[in-house]
Amino acid sequence: MRYGDEMNQLSTHKPIVIDLFAGAGGLSLGAFRAGFNVACAAELDKHAIETHSYNFPSVKHLQIDLSTTSSNDLLSLAVLQNKDIAGIIGGPPCQGFSSMGHGQVDDIRNSLFIRFFQFVSEIQPIFFIAENVLGIMNAKYSFIRQKAFEQVTNYTILPPLMINASEYGAPTTRTRVFFIGYDAKRISAMSEQDFDKAKCSQEYAVRVKDALEGLPLDISTIIDGNGIIEPMYKKVEIKKSPFHLRILECIPDGIGNKQAIRNYLHNNIVTGCMPTKHSDKVRERYEKLGYGKQDKVSKSIKLDPNGFCPTLRAGTGPERGSYQAVRPIHYAVPRVITPREAARLQGFPDWFVFDRTIWHSFRQIGNSVSPIVAEAILSVVHHKLT
Repeated sequence: MRYGDEMNQLSTHKPIVIDLFAGAGGLSLGAFRAGFNVACAAELDKHAIETHSYNFPSVKHLQIDLSTTSSNDLLSLAVLQNKDIAGIIGGPPCQGFSSMGHGQVDDIRNSLFIRFFQFVSEIQPIFFIAENVLGIMNAKYSFIRQKAFEQVTNYTILPPLMINASEYGAPTTRTRVFFIGYDAKRISAMSEQDFDKAKCSQEYAVRVKDALEGLPLDISTIIDGNGIIEPMYKKVEIKKSPFHLRILECIPDGIGNKQAIRNYLHNNIVTGCMPTKHSDKVRERYEKLGYGKQDKVSKSIKLDPNGFCPTLRAGTGPERGSYQAVRPIHYAVPRVITPREAARLQGFPDWFVFDRTIWHSFRQIGNSVSPIVAEAILSVVHHKLT
């Protein structure tokens, strides 16, 4: 779809969803592309909601704590009524369930998974989709899952779907679990097989080299009289492969920053090409490292151009020490990948703008649902509604 001045207005005939714990907007982007309107996005993190607001100007944005917000207040702030909402989607915080963390059962963030289902119970949408890490399926969290599902006994709930992003056309092996439920009185029946059919065939599987094609390799810093300038903006060579056409040029009504999209479509300009500084010694190690091998010091894995990217990690927020996640090494140059390269590997289009800092950009990308996966799943649901 072409992007013009008439856009950034929501189409009134499309079914409405609200995105809880919305992050930077991976699920929201997939929802728009699947044929939904995202009327409201709620998120506590300041930087994430700013990124969401920038890329989804037609959406009502709420920077709120959902653990203390009632459903009535949520709907009032969003200027919505229960009857308007077809679905509730979201990715409740997963850090408490992650195998990379401490895995504490009493982590306060774990209760937000239950809170998501309470919103579903109180608002009664036609369907819901909740995404989380595989760790939530650990037996020690069974009572949390049980308590969550007890909130929605009037819904038909599918068995948890373990979804590997590479099977749906994303260039990453990132695997997440999706909890999907629906009101059988208001939508056609769904099954696990419906979502299996949404997978792409192996011949259309997207590898690292395909995904990163066209992005600049030279991202060295520019020095001027005032010191170092980080090159946020870089020229990209626009390709016309099926992958690039799918994720880069599909711009539904109501999303995208106008100026960022014009820069991309007319000038081939992308953001997020910030470099990470490496010493000569580190670059020498990275140069010698084989594809798919891990650097013994940094623990970074060198990407295999003919393989898939491993799961991109988010690191921790300020409340947990602000630790940066280990970043993969580019297969062609001796450096870790840029935020823009990470975004491509996660399935985000080049016109999607993340935070201006490397740290927050990687946190937002690492915490996000792949828009490619989100679109595939929500397209199944959209078809069942129509």
